[in-house]
Amino acid sequence: MDVLVALDFDTTTSEGTRRLVRVAKICEGYGTRVQYSVFECRLGQTRLARLTAELAATIVRSRDSVNIHRFDGPISEARTSLGRRLPRELGQPWIL
Repeated sequence: MDVLVALDFDTTTSEGTRRLVRVAKICEGYGTRVQYSVFECRLGQTRLARLTAELAATIVRSRDSVNIHRFDGPISEARTSLGRRLPRELGQPWIL
């Protein structure tokens, strides 16, 4: 399934900034960063549960916000993009 992960952290403190960096690295391991604090991911149920658990273990619930939105179909069909295009679409292969 395709999911969108949106982060909102208080980066006025060094602790908040460090948590944001840790959470962003976790998200990058599961999907593609499309905005500074927004990630698109294609995950099965097991990987989604693992991502959710990792994020829950990292954030401070009283200060941080992570929203995970699930899409019934491909996220590319739900997205309308204006302006600069992403370097690649979700699900496309990487050529290294």
